[in-house]
Amino acid sequence: MNEKEIFDKFIEARALLEGHFVLSSGLHSAKYIQCARVMMFPEIASQLCGQLAKMISQKFETIDMIISPAMGGVIVGYEVARQLKCPAVFFERVEGNFQLRRGFEIENGQRCVMVEDIVTTGLSSRECIAAINHNGGKVIGAACLIDRSSGFADVGVDLVSLAQMQIDTYKESEIPDWLNALPITKPGSRNLK
Repeated sequence: MNEKEIFDKFIEARALLEGHFVLSSGLHSAKYIQCARVMMFPEIASQLCGQLAKMISQKFETIDMIISPAMGGVIVGYEVARQLKCPAVFFERVEGNFQLRRGFEIENGQRCVMVEDIVTTGLSSRECIAAINHNGGKVIGAACLIDRSSGFADVGVDLVSLAQMQIDTYKESEIPDWLNALPITKPGSRNLK
């Protein structure tokens, strides 16, 4: 599957949105990729995650566990792990910090790949990677379906993605008038109560 075919799947699922969005990073954007819309179709999820799993296995050796940040990365991480035949766990935000819950554990030295749905600035990925390291895991790499930074986000380890795209983002103080005129939507899960 090439990048056009991948983006066609997102378009088919109505997962490429236009408007005024506040991203989890706090940045503003006129476009948003709602990966959950693509993941709601098991056949598409299986195809996309299967291709990502193949890329992960080619790039990183001996993977013990796939670990994702909740919420966006949970389904992607699970499906990638299923196809790689290894366990999948996820971190949840508790009072703003990533924590393992639900009896999840990482054995000391386990070789982990952090898997996300979308990477924009890399902040959530870096936080998840730090949490994996704090819990004894050895992060050997990271992966995502879409890299919104076109390769510019630094997550601290090698990052593989199915596709890259550059979507302009703006700090609160730099929002263009045309974007400020649109109603704001905050679709991410970082600040959910």
